[in-house]
Amino acid sequence: MLTPIQIPQSLALNGLPLLARLTFAGTLLVYFWNSALTKLGDGVLGFVRPSFNSYAQIFPRQMEALNYDASQLGLFHWAVVMAGTYAEFILPALIILGLLTRLAALGMIGFVVVQSLTDIVGHHVPLGAWFDAASDAPIADQRALWVYLLVTLIALGGGPLSLDRLLFQRKSA
Repeated sequence: MLTPIQIPQSLALNGLPLLARLTFAGTLLVYFWNSALTKLGDGVLGFVRPSFNSYAQIFPRQMEALNYDASQLGLFHWAVVMAGTYAEFILPALIILGLLTRLAALGMIGFVVVQSLTDIVGHHVPLGAWFDAASDAPIADQRALWVYLLVTLIALGGGPLSLDRLLFQRKSA
């Protein structure tokens, strides 16, 4: 008779955060960093001068209404683009390092929600559906898995191999 494999609960709870962070690194880190790189402008000041592409990605309907003239957008649009760009660099790095993991994962969920709404409303990407034969709908299926991975980190934190653990153990000692 086959018996189920039993994993001690402490091993599972300690291993899941590391596995979630490694999965994030292997599947989403380069995706988000490459996306952020497309938003940086040219030259030394590119980190404060977003590219044309950044405005077209984040504000597609407004850009279309302005005949793709980003100079007509204001300070609010610049601030949103810069915040989104920095978030795509900083939040994934924090998750990989396991630093402020819960907060970074929560921020990434917010980012994914805004990204998904922008894709659906602004870029007309179909939402897709659950419980169908397709497992690769970019919004319904893929982003649900992303959020599930991030919820795991919110619930369990960065785990024993994280900067969070290192910092909080020193603080409490």
